[in-house]
Amino acid sequence: MTFVDTSAIYALLDRSDQNHPRAAAGWLALVNSSSPLFTTNYVLVESCALCQHRLGIEAVRALHDSIVPLIHVHYVDEAAHALGMAALLAAARRKLSLVDCTSFSVMRQFGIRDAFAFDRHFEEEGFTTPDH
Repeated sequence: MTFVDTSAIYALLDRSDQNHPRAAAGWLALVNSSSPLFTTNYVLVESCALCQHRLGIEAVRALHDSIVPLIHVHYVDEAAHALGMAALLAAARRKLSLVDCTSFSVMRQFGIRDAFAFDRHFEEEGFTTPDH
């Protein structure tokens, strides 16, 4: 199973993003593999907000129509939110987000080691990304 992060979704949708070529190739490989794709509703909210702000509503439509149907979406519950918030507060780092910390907790809960992500925080937490 591979966790799909906002950084990969955004790179996939923004052709001018420096990671777009790797994101497009990686997405194609993942979609054609037998490995299930997994994310959280928190990642989708973050991705929608980022894409709408930077790229416009058509990017949100592409996300909704072409990407989300291929991913299992886990809805974060109160316990997962609390774990993410505790990790964020314990880390006390300005550039680490609640969405990231919640993603890490959910990935550990489901035993997911691989992340389709271009965010260095996933590697710092010991997950495998396209770069490593």
